[in-house]
Amino acid sequence: MKNRPASMAAYLLQRIYLLLLFVFLATPMLIILVFSFDRNRFPSIPWGGFSLAWHQAIWTDSLVVDALWNSVLIAIGTAIISTALGFVAAYVDYRYRFRGQGLFVGLIAMPPAVPASILGMAMLAFLSRIGYSGRIDTIIACHVALATSFSMAIIRLRLGEIGSELEQAAWNLGASRFRAIVSVVVPFCRQSLIASFFLAAAISFDEFMIAWFVGGVHETISVRILNLLQGQVNPKINAIGTVVLLVSVVLVVVAQRFTRLHPPSGQLY
Repeated sequence: MKNRPASMAAYLLQRIYLLLLFVFLATPMLIILVFSFDRNRFPSIPWGGFSLAWHQAIWTDSLVVDALWNSVLIAIGTAIISTALGFVAAYVDYRYRFRGQGLFVGLIAMPPAVPASILGMAMLAFLSRIGYSGRIDTIIACHVALATSFSMAIIRLRLGEIGSELEQAAWNLGASRFRAIVSVVVPFCRQSLIASFFLAAAISFDEFMIAWFVGGVHETISVRILNLLQGQVNPKINAIGTVVLLVSVVLVVVAQRFTRLHPPSGQLY
C-alpha cells in the first residue's frame, strides 16, 4: 500500500509528459490551421477575422491544383505497388529460410534509414544516367522504394500470427501454393493490406525531398509549397498546408484503425 501513492504520482507525471509532448507537436499544426482562415495577408496577432479567401484562392490556382492531383496519383500508385511488394517480401521472409535472408530484409528496410537528401541525390544520379528522371512514374518508383519497407513491416507482423496449419490444410485439400496464398493468406492479412495501403499513401503524399530531386517539372503539393516559400510570403501556404495536413491525418488514422481490426489469430474473417 505504501507504493500506491508513488505509482499514482508516476502515472500522473507520465500522463502530463505525454500531454505536453502532444501539445508541443500539435501546436505548429494548429497554428497553420488557424491562420489559414485569417483574413490578414500576413499571419499576425490579433487575428484579423474569419475568411475563406485563401482556401478559395488555392482552388483557382492551376499550379496548386495540378500539384495536388500529381500527389494524389503518385500516392495511389505508390500505395498499390508498395502493398503488393511488401506482401511478397513479407511472405518470402515468413515462409522460407535461405542464405542471406537477413541481408534481404535489411536491404528492404534500409531506405527509410538513409537521409532523404542523400537518397534523393543518389536516385537522381542513377535515374539521370538511364534517362528516366523527371517523370510521374519516376517519383512513384522512388516512393515505392521508400514505402515498401513500412508495408512489409506491417504485413510481416500479421503473418507472424497465422497458424502454419492453415496453409498445410489447403495443400492437403489439393490447393496449389498460389491458390493457398490467394484463398488463405491474403484474406488473413486483409486488414494489414488495407493498413499498408493507407500508410504508404500517407508516406508518399507527405514526402518532399525525393520528389523535389527526381520530379523535374512534375511538382507534388509538397514541392509546390517549397516553391511558394522561395518567393514572397504567400498566405495561400497556410491554406495548402491545412489541406495537406487533413489528408495526411485521415490517411494515418485510417491505417492505424485497420491495424487494430485484426481478428483473433487463426480466424480468417
